[in-house]
Amino acid sequence: MVKKYFGTDGIRGRVGEGVMTPEFVLKLAWATGHVLCNDASNLILIGKDTRISGYMLESLVEAGLTAAGVNCRLLGPMPTPAIAYLTRTLRASAGIVISASHNPYYDNGLKIFSADGSKLSDQVELEIEALLSGPMQTVAADQLGKVKRIEDAAGRYSEFCKASIAPDVRLHGLKMVVDCAHGATYHIAPDVFRELGAEVIEIASSPNGININAGCGATSPAGIQAAVQAESADLGIAIDGDGDRLIMVDANGALVDGDQLLFLLATCAQEKGQTTEAVVGTVMSNLGLQHALAERDIKLHRAAVGDRHVLELMQQHGCLLGGESSGHIICLDQTTTGDAIIAALQVLEILVNRKQGLAEAVSAMQKYPQVLINVPLESAFDLTACVEIETAVKAAEQALAGQGRVLLRASGTEPLIRVMVEGLDLGLVQSAAEQLATQVATICCSK
Repeated sequence: MVKKYFGTDGIRGRVGEGVMTPEFVLKLAWATGHVLCNDASNLILIGKDTRISGYMLESLVEAGLTAAGVNCRLLGPMPTPAIAYLTRTLRASAGIVISASHNPYYDNGLKIFSADGSKLSDQVELEIEALLSGPMQTVAADQLGKVKRIEDAAGRYSEFCKASIAPDVRLHGLKMVVDCAHGATYHIAPDVFRELGAEVIEIASSPNGININAGCGATSPAGIQAAVQAESADLGIAIDGDGDRLIMVDANGALVDGDQLLFLLATCAQEKGQTTEAVVGTVMSNLGLQHALAERDIKLHRAAVGDRHVLELMQQHGCLLGGESSGHIICLDQTTTGDAIIAALQVLEILVNRKQGLAEAVSAMQKYPQVLINVPLESAFDLTACVEIETAVKAAEQALAGQGRVLLRASGTEPLIRVMVEGLDLGLVQSAAEQLATQVATICCSK
C-alpha cells in the first residue's frame, strides 16, 4: 500500500491547509493514540519547536490523544532528539514532536517516535492512516486520558547530552559561536557547551514564533560564518530549528558539512579500535567521502534520503555511525536519531583529545564539487516513468566522462525535484547540472 499522508519525516504542511488543519491534526492524534497505546504504559509525550502555530497544534494533539484514552505529558519547546530520548527513559508508548524541522515558520508538522525512540515503520504509519478514513470515536468519559507537564525536561536532556562524552573532557579555551536558528535548542545548546567550559557566543537564540530558521541555523549558515570570523572564534556550531541537524564552521569561516563530520567521527572510531568496517550515508553523500573512507578500508553504504532510512540501513548492517550531508548525524551508540548537540559534542571531544582545529581534523577528506538545483513542481511527477528524463540523465552522465555522478530525486517534504551533479571538474559539473535542471523543468511542465 502507498502512504497518503506520511512522508519521509512524518507529516507536514502549511498551517491551516491540507494536513495541517485543526480538524485533521485532531483526528491524526486520535488515530495515533489508538494505534500506539496498546501496552501497559498508555502514555505519549508531546514536544514542539518554537513556531507560533505550536500553541494551537499542541492543544489539538493533546485533545486527540486524550479522546483516545491516552495519558499525555507536555514537554514544551524541546529538540526533536530530546523527545526521542525522553520517550525511552520515561517508558512512554510514543513521543510526538510538533515541528516542520528546517521549514519556514508558516509550515508545521508532526514527527512520531515509537517506544524505543525510533521513527515509525511504514506498517505502523499505514495503520494510523487507515483509521483516518473512518469516524473519530471518543472513549467513555471515565476512560479519557489525563495530562501533566514535565517541568524538568530540558534539564534531563542537557545532562544526557553532557554524559555522551568522557567525564574528563573539558572545553576550556575553546571560543565558539552557537547558532540555534531561533529554534528548539535555544534554551539548551548554549548552556550545554558553557557548562563544559567553552566560551559561547550565542546567535539566533531569541525565538518569537515566526523567526525560526529565518536566515539562520544549519540551513542558512552565512550568518554564523561571518560571526566566527568577526569574533575570532575557534569554530561555529549551527543547528536547525528542531535540533536534529548540525553544520559546523572552522576558524577560517569555512563550512564543515555532515559528510565531513561523518568522516571525522568514523576515522576517529577506527583509530580507537572500535568497529568501523562500514558507515551509512545517503545517495546524496559526496563522492569524496566514499573515496576517503575507502582509502581507510571503511565501506560507505548509501541509503535513501532521510535519517529514518539511514537508521534502518545502519541497523541492517550493524553500523554505529551514519549521517547525511545536510547534517543529520546518528551516533547509534549514544542515541536513536539525528542529534545536533550530541554530534557536536563527539566532534569537540575529538578536537580536544587531538589538540587540533576543525579545519585540520577534516583535511584528509577532499570534497568533490557538487551542485544541487531544486526544480519546483506544480504537481507530483513520477521520475521513474519518464523516458525523456532518463535520456537527459544519461546525456549528463556522458558529459562527465566517467568522473562524476548524477542523481535526480523527488523531495519527500516539498514539491521539488532535486537535481544533483558532482565530479572532479567544477565547471563541467555546474554546466551539466544547469542544463539538466532546465531539461527537467521543461519536461515536467509539458506533462
